[in-house]
Amino acid sequence: MRNQATTGYADTEPDYGSGDGAKRLWLIDGAYLFSTQSSVGQGYNFDYLLLKNKLETTVGPFWRSYYLNALQPDNDRNDGMQRFHSWLQSAPPSGPKIITKLYNLRDSDASHAYCHGCATTVQLECLSPTCSTGVYPLTRRSQKGVDVGLATLALTHLDSYDTLMLSSGDGDLLDAIKFVSDAGKEIELAVFRAGVATELQSWADRIYWIDEFAHEIAR
Repeated sequence: MRNQATTGYADTEPDYGSGDGAKRLWLIDGAYLFSTQSSVGQGYNFDYLLLKNKLETTVGPFWRSYYLNALQPDNDRNDGMQRFHSWLQSAPPSGPKIITKLYNLRDSDASHAYCHGCATTVQLECLSPTCSTGVYPLTRRSQKGVDVGLATLALTHLDSYDTLMLSSGDGDLLDAIKFVSDAGKEIELAVFRAGVATELQSWADRIYWIDEFAHEIAR
């Protein structure tokens, strides 16, 4: 395994130059960027076109960009979300030209949970008055499809890029990141300081903290 470099970190006076000519794949966890942007300040929202332009000014043009997210089948597929996802895919100067892949949130059984106090598995129930007329199944919704999708894209295109730029903080991607790194590719993170697994940080050759230039990409 090659040595992990530490240059390029925004903690040490970042160099936002004209890029190094590497062929880059940018993978975006949409839920991560959406949920962590508020860490910059109350009411803060960033613009994807401005973000992509900023990153490409910093590192050079992306070979390809993907945005992945998981939505509730009914509630999230409204006209506003559809317009946003359509705009993401539109080419400059109108949009950022990011390939968009959407998944349904996955339901898993949540009727039981492990109690660390008594070291037993206990049954859960809903205490809402609206459920007093019967017993209904409890499920937990997760976006595991996004994790698998990000890892699959990173591995499928392994021979097509030199550098993987990841906008996600999910430690579940660690095995895929290790594989990509051991294959001789460089790993970059373009993330907010909030919610980034330290394991991912340790494998990154460079980290571009969005917080450092958040005012430039605000909408």
